[in-house]
Amino acid sequence: MPLDRTMFTDKLERYMAQLQVDAHDVAASTGIPADRITSMLARASDPTGDEVLILADYFRCDYKFFVSNERLAPFEQTESLFRMHGSELTREDRWAIQEFLFLCECQEFLLSELQAGTRKPFAFAKTGTFYKAHGEKAAESLRSHLGYSDTEIPTDVYGAFRTIGIHVFRRQLGQSTISGLFIRHPTAGPCVLVDYSEDVFRQRFTACHEAGHAILDDGEDFVVSFTTWNKGDLSEIRANTFASWFLMPPSVVQSLSITWTKSTFLDCAARLMVNAEPLAYALRDLNLIDDGEADTFKRLKVPAETKKDPELPDFLAPRSRQRKQELLQRGLSDAYVSLCFDSYDRGIISASRLAEMLLIVETELGDLAALYGRSLSHGD
Repeated sequence: MPLDRTMFTDKLERYMAQLQVDAHDVAASTGIPADRITSMLARASDPTGDEVLILADYFRCDYKFFVSNERLAPFEQTESLFRMHGSELTREDRWAIQEFLFLCECQEFLLSELQAGTRKPFAFAKTGTFYKAHGEKAAESLRSHLGYSDTEIPTDVYGAFRTIGIHVFRRQLGQSTISGLFIRHPTAGPCVLVDYSEDVFRQRFTACHEAGHAILDDGEDFVVSFTTWNKGDLSEIRANTFASWFLMPPSVVQSLSITWTKSTFLDCAARLMVNAEPLAYALRDLNLIDDGEADTFKRLKVPAETKKDPELPDFLAPRSRQRKQELLQRGLSDAYVSLCFDSYDRGIISASRLAEMLLIVETELGDLAALYGRSLSHGD
């Protein structure tokens, strides 16, 4: 099928506008001369096949998006998202979101190719108009679906949500006020991004909050959650309630059965892996403490030494720890990296495609393979 020059140029222009780049920016990153980019934008020339592939790699999208009328990228969602929240997003945040969605597409493709049978699809039907009740019932239902006991504290929340088909990635954002976001990807499905800049307990809560949006805001293409938000926003209240009841349902909190002091409060926050504010509100809502105690407790700081990132265990050597932290800042979790290498080992992807999916150049693959105890066995 011949390339539609007008359609291609329109998509190129819109992508450049979304990500706030000009012809010189694109040229500097792709090696395509700026006058070639300008010529394409002026509809004076068609891109070559290689240029389409290079541009697709640069914009982190499927090359077919540029040459097809099909909806093969989350283009409409990101365009609407950036239009609605553009003033609150830095240019770096826009690129972080674009890379995050690329990782979601890659993960969905690899899971389907590996025919991984570990997923347990989950759906929740809302009844009534009481938003907090939606959050409570959905959390109860999901805990039961995942086989948690009444007093079980979720440990790997990221793995839990991946099990039900939600793509969860942690990625460091810039100077934005976003703590997380949910996007319903047209091909990958529900995708959740958590700001890795926040402390690990806040990241856990944010992941649960965004999963709440994914499960309960079924009519939305995307939801952005800010560090400060409108306290009257019912959708945010519902997602917060879901997160609280998933991590700290009444059965868990009531099982603690202790006298609440500052010391015992902080001990329990560390055990539950939550920060002070959500625990204080959970205790108050169960009438285990009064409003004055809740106000005092929510201002406490859970000791930093109790907050351990599950993907950065203490036994890691300093250099390995630093490298893994750098990878996490880009969104590359242990689960995702392992999935990529498993697919490479099975011959599903080549070494060059492996490097692309890991956001690195091919010459860096050896070091990354060594970090994860993997090998490049195919000789490619």
